[in-house]
Amino acid sequence: MARVVNEVHIVEDGDAALDFLRRAGRYASAPRPDIVLLDLNLPRRDGREVLAEVKSDPALRTIPVVVLTTSDDEHDVLQSYGLHANCYLTKPVEFQSFMRAIRLLEEFWLVLVKLPPS
Repeated sequence: MARVVNEVHIVEDGDAALDFLRRAGRYASAPRPDIVLLDLNLPRRDGREVLAEVKSDPALRTIPVVVLTTSDDEHDVLQSYGLHANCYLTKPVEFQSFMRAIRLLEEFWLVLVKLPPS
């Protein structure tokens, strides 16, 4: 079985995602993430709204946001890039393919790419 070796934090909805990124409320001591994997279909505030807020916030906009979602709809792809997503990936349905995609994302964004300092 594949395993992700980086620390992963999961939140339950779009409001919690923004609180985590802004280190607000119960997330006051949260670490700044190196990358955000964002589902478009979040409860409460959806992923499009989260993406728009992240990319309009000077303190957060340099964090790469990878849209990782079930939708392969062209409108969702165009809208996500229009909101400045760093990349868009449709989640593979099969588990092994999904884990391979996660490993490739991890290698590209956390090993090969030079990210800005936190």
